[in-house]
Amino acid sequence: MTLSEFYGKRIISNEGRILGEVKGILLNFEVGGVSHLLLIDAERFMRSTNPKDELRKSSIAYKRVKKVDETIIVGRE
Repeated sequence: MTLSEFYGKRIISNEGRILGEVKGILLNFEVGGVSHLLLIDAERFMRSTNPKDELRKSSIAYKRVKKVDETIIVGRE
């Protein structure tokens, strides 16, 4: 799967709660992989006055991803 295929996919918790949809992706170049899936567009994230807080509120850590198909299923933190 390419990174562009993540965009627009709905993110759902194990319990079936809709968390949002992928509007951006943060990469971790040190480890060479995806760090977070953004629920807001990357431009808004970059303009945030408090990026750490915005990241906590508006993203899903990729390590929580359990399955990627038509939707993205995530587990608990």
